Amino acid sequence: MRCFSCINTSRKRFNFEDERLFDPDSPSYSHSPVLADGKQKSPFSPADHERRAVSLDDKQKVADSISDNSAHSFTYRELAVATKNFRESNLIGEGGFGKVYKGRLEDGQIVAAKRLNLDSLQGNQEFIVEVLMLSLLHHPNLVTLIGYCAEGDQRLLVYEYMPKGSLADHLFGSESDKDLLDWSTRIKIAAGAARGLEHLHCVAKPPVIYRDLKSANILLDNDFTPRLSDFGLAKLGPVGDNTHVSTRVMGTYGYCAPEYALSGKLTLKSDIFSFGVLLLEIVTGRKAFDVTKRHGEQSLAVWSHPYLKDRRKYIELVDPRLRGKFSNRSARHFIAISAMCLNEEPSQRPSISDIVVALDFLANECQSSPSASSTGQSTPSRLSPSTPPQEQASPFSKTKQHSPKEHEDSPKHHTDKRREKYNQIEA
Repeated sequence: MRCFSCINTSRKRFNFEDERLFDPDSPSYSHSPVLADGKQKSPFSPADHERRAVSLDDKQKVADSISDNSAHSFTYRELAVATKNFRESNLIGEGGFGKVYKGRLEDGQIVAAKRLNLDSLQGNQEFIVEVLMLSLLHHPNLVTLIGYCAEGDQRLLVYEYMPKGSLADHLFGSESDKDLLDWSTRIKIAAGAARGLEHLHCVAKPPVIYRDLKSANILLDNDFTPRLSDFGLAKLGPVGDNTHVSTRVMGTYGYCAPEYALSGKLTLKSDIFSFGVLLLEIVTGRKAFDVTKRHGEQSLAVWSHPYLKDRRKYIELVDPRLRGKFSNRSARHFIAISAMCLNEEPSQRPSISDIVVALDFLANECQSSPSASSTGQSTPSRLSPSTPPQEQASPFSKTKQHSPKEHEDSPKHHTDKRREKYNQIEA
């Protein structure tokens, strides 16, 4: 039987931070289903910018949605058997929630089972938040929750197994050049992560603030397609006339937006700051916070500040392990996006939709001409494949290719306007 028994438990048992997360009568609930035709879209397809969200305005709709899309309820014994009694050799990771084990279900499916550490600071609230979030939100760049276990004191989450591990494993755990992420793969991962975050910010209603965006929470499949994971700290964003959500400060040191750390006021732009730190990790190969570095260099955001203030120093930030095998033009644009995300003034940070447009352009360049990743030459964009190279419009271009009047009725009109916001970062 598929159920989520602990939701029906007395509310006094759990210290819920946001009642909208479990109150189906709340108008804040929404569900964003997959496309009706069931087609698998490319992670860089412009069609992904179409917003599709269905509001769930009554309890029955929420119940139906949970029933259709919820994860399977496993017994503790089933997961103990699948992971060989949580054998140490099956351990593949560990985080704030607990340890993660590789397992094989009775039907042969390989999964990753995350087991709550009873002494962990994260507990029942984060467990329920994650099950509900991943039951209602579905996207190629969000991890798939297969099931859960809420038997007795045991709390386990069962995900699809991601064979390439986390982005952090590849950025910081690789000692050999063979396992090093090349430039085009790094851009692909950044663009995919941005799409996942865009789904949370722009498709979910109300928007979802991720609050724990970091390289360790970005998992990779065999094709290095990224999926955001670990939604235990996710928070429903402000609605109506509200500008922020007041909450206790949570997250990972080194990624937290300064205004959130100081005031506890959480906004979508808090996630954008974290995304800027993530982009810095991708381009530099350095950790967001590294205690092994000397004082003044431990925080990546602080250390990079002098470089980000001077565009002539942008290239000095690039991971030296790449040995020059990247496009200087592409790297400058990538770093400029990061610099915009790290703006101290939240209102000056770009929206995630604008970031997706910019990263898609860079990803399309790498896909259309692999040589561009090492030559530094500009290549045509897939945004307008039938247009000659000299007429291609870049989101970073200072030159306006067409008058607004010609495109005011075009479905690409608003996307083109978003690209104009990046005129200022042309190198």
